[in-house]
Amino acid sequence: MRYAEWCTAAPTLEADIAAAAMGLDDIGHSRVLYGCLKELDGEGDGEDRSYRNLAFLDRPWRAWSQFVAANVVLDTAFTLMIEALAGGKVEVLRTRLRKMLQEERYHYLHGHSWMKEADAGKAIAGAWREAVEWFGPQGSDVDELQAAGALSLTVLELRARLRERLDRPEPPISIDWSGWDQDRRRTSDGRIDQPTLDMIQGLAERRYMPGG
Repeated sequence: MRYAEWCTAAPTLEADIAAAAMGLDDIGHSRVLYGCLKELDGEGDGEDRSYRNLAFLDRPWRAWSQFVAANVVLDTAFTLMIEALAGGKVEVLRTRLRKMLQEERYHYLHGHSWMKEADAGKAIAGAWREAVEWFGPQGSDVDELQAAGALSLTVLELRARLRERLDRPEPPISIDWSGWDQDRRRTSDGRIDQPTLDMIQGLAERRYMPGG
């Protein structure tokens, strides 16, 4: 959704098209993931978890630097977790996530090129902190899943891979893990803004539907 908001507002026509294309890719990836992740804890058909988003996605991005930060840092963090799932022993994840990783390669190349051009240092530092919160603290569920063989990487290995992939040191990050919510994977309160939620649920478009 946040990518779609920039599909006519990016600095160049090529970036507009890329934002739209990557948004469509990620919608497809989300559908695949939600259908597969129940294999990890058996809860895929229960409570709706789809709006437990990172704080970085709570509000529309007001600057191109925020798009760049999400594209290069958060998307790369998500890709690393997908790689860890594909490298684990859960067969449905190993087989169904390979094509997703091929498509994410193009997202990475786009984000990395803009990281070199845009003045996005502050936004990148903020997104990086949220990526670390999303991975979680040592000894949490990610490390438990890695120990059980469902993931191929630990929390520390994910953070190291993120540094390697972005080719820069991790910015100074201090997190009070006592306030970390494992389900929402964040330490801050808040939620996605209501207008965006209405659009995701199709409520905003109902006013354009014929009556009756």
